[in-house]
Amino acid sequence: MKKLAIITSHPIQYYAPWFRHLACHADFAIKVFYLWDFGVTHQVDAGFQKSLQWDIPLLTGYDCEFVPNVSSNPGTHHFWGLQNPSLGAQVRVYNPDAVLLMSYNYASIYQYLLNWNTRHAPLLFRGDSHRLLPVSGLKAWARRQFISLIYRRFAACLYVGKANYSYFQYHGVPANHLFFSPHAVDNDRFFAQAEIATQQAVAWKKELGIPEGDAVVLFAGKFEEKKRPLDLLRAFLQAQLSQVSLLFVGSGFLEQNLKLEAAEHRNIYFAPFQNQTLMPRTYAVANLVVLPSYGIGETWGLAINEAMCLARPIVTSTHVGCSQDLVYPYRNGLIFPAGDIPALAYSLREAFSDRQRLQQWGENSRYIISQYSYTQTTQGLHQALKYII
Repeated sequence: MKKLAIITSHPIQYYAPWFRHLACHADFAIKVFYLWDFGVTHQVDAGFQKSLQWDIPLLTGYDCEFVPNVSSNPGTHHFWGLQNPSLGAQVRVYNPDAVLLMSYNYASIYQYLLNWNTRHAPLLFRGDSHRLLPVSGLKAWARRQFISLIYRRFAACLYVGKANYSYFQYHGVPANHLFFSPHAVDNDRFFAQAEIATQQAVAWKKELGIPEGDAVVLFAGKFEEKKRPLDLLRAFLQAQLSQVSLLFVGSGFLEQNLKLEAAEHRNIYFAPFQNQTLMPRTYAVANLVVLPSYGIGETWGLAINEAMCLARPIVTSTHVGCSQDLVYPYRNGLIFPAGDIPALAYSLREAFSDRQRLQQWGENSRYIISQYSYTQTTQGLHQALKYII
C-alpha cells in the first residue's frame, strides 16, 4: 500500500474527520504530522481572545504524531510560530511515497521545502487562498513571483473552490496540475444532529430572551475586523426589519465595540463562544446566517458549510472564498459587495420579504452542501496521487 504523509499546523476540527475518513476509505495509508498542539490542549486563541480546547475528538481514528515545536511563541499567527527542526527527519522515518502540505508560510515548512528530496517523494499542496480583493504595485508583483517559485516545488496542487483555482492559475500552476478537492466539514455529524439541534434551539432561544415570534439573523465566529461584525450590526439597524432579531455568537477584540453600539437598540443579542458539540444548536436557532467578511482573510468560510448542513439560507459578501461555490443568489441565499453596508441592509430586507421562500432557500442549502463532503475531497486527492505517483 502506498503511504502519504500529511503535514499540517495543528489539529483542526474540520480536518481531523477527513483524516479519519481517509484512514477508513482510502486505498493508501496516511500519517499526519502536527507542528503544534493547539486544539487538543487548553491554549489561548488569538482571534477569540480566550483559552479553548475543542470538545470533539481530533486525534483518534488515524495515525498521527507531533513534531516538537521549539518556537518561543508558538502559533499560526506569525511566521516564526512553527519551528520544528526535526520535521524532515520524522517524515523520512515514515518513508512516504508522497507528502501533502496543508500550508507553507511558516519557518518550519520553508525549511522543509528547501531540504526535502522530491525525487524520493513528490510534494502536494492543498490551499484555499484567493484574490477576491486584488492588490497591485511593486510589492504585489514581487510577492506573485515569490509564491510562483514556491508552487514549482509541488508536483500537483489541490484546489478547494473556484476562487482558489483562479489563485493557483494566477501564480502559474498549470491546469493539469490542479485537482478539485473541495472544502468540507463533517456533514454526517451535522445531518445526524439536525432534529435534536432544532429542539435544543427552541429552548436556547427562550434562554437568550429572543421573542418566540422573532426570526433570527445569526453571526457566529470571531469578533474581528476581517469578519466585519460591525457591518452586519449597522446593516441590521438600517434594514429596520419587523419581528427579526440579530444574534452574535462568539468573542474577540471587537466584542466591546459591538455591545456598546448595540446597547441602545432592541432585538440585538449576544451569546458566548460555543464549542463544537453546540454548533448544530447554534445554527438551528437561525433563520438566516450571515458572513460579511472583507479582505483576503476569509479564504473559505467553513462555518457556511456547517450552517448549510442545518438547512440554513446564507448571505455572504463577495470576499468570502466559498461564495462562488456554495451561495446561489435567490436559490439558497444572497451575495452582496463586501464592505457595502446599504447593500447588506438591502439583502436582509430582501431575504425576509418572503419567509416561505427563505425557508426554501434553506432546504436548497442542505442539498447543495451534500455535494461538498469528504468523499468529494478524497476523490481529488486520489486523482492527484494517481497523477504524480
